[in-house]
Amino acid sequence: MFNIGLTGGIGSGKSTVAAILRELGAPVIDADLVGHEVYRPQGAAFDEVVAAFGREIVAVDGTIDRRRLGAIVFADRAALTRLEAIVHPLILSEIKARANAMRAQGEQQPIVVEAAILLEARWQDFFREIWLVTAERAEVERRLALQRGMDTAQVAARIAAQMPEAERRARATLVIENKGNLKDLRMRVEREWKRAKGA
Repeated sequence: MFNIGLTGGIGSGKSTVAAILRELGAPVIDADLVGHEVYRPQGAAFDEVVAAFGREIVAVDGTIDRRRLGAIVFADRAALTRLEAIVHPLILSEIKARANAMRAQGEQQPIVVEAAILLEARWQDFFREIWLVTAERAEVERRLALQRGMDTAQVAARIAAQMPEAERRARATLVIENKGNLKDLRMRVEREWKRAKGA
């Protein structure tokens, strides 16, 4: 019984890989969804994040406006570091609790944790394998323009805030090249999942 960390830069296709793994029966924890929960008004991070960044990040409905907060932290490296120091440990704590609950209920397969920030947050000790999904820069820009309405400058800012691709590759156990061909991607994921289950 072990855990697999699934990561990749923005627009790489890691969520597509996670969806394929779910279809194959893999237990998947989405760190982004866990993150949304810790940001909620009753969540573990809410009070500390608001205290650090001000009431202006709170929307009219009383929740943290993630878009407004993102605009602050992606324009200021020190602000991003401050935010990460607050939320990353809280997210990992909740992920561990969920994984432990799955194991207690008898889960025997590798548990997959989809987390864009896995390496930046230094969570790698929780995993035996780290799967990195990568894509060409032009393809990332195309996807983000189509899916999120982001322009080239916005994409560049997000990529600049991430760990360099070469460093990610050096830390990964497995690199999955997502060249936009869903059939090929699915075949690779199926092969690696079968291998992991037999490991």
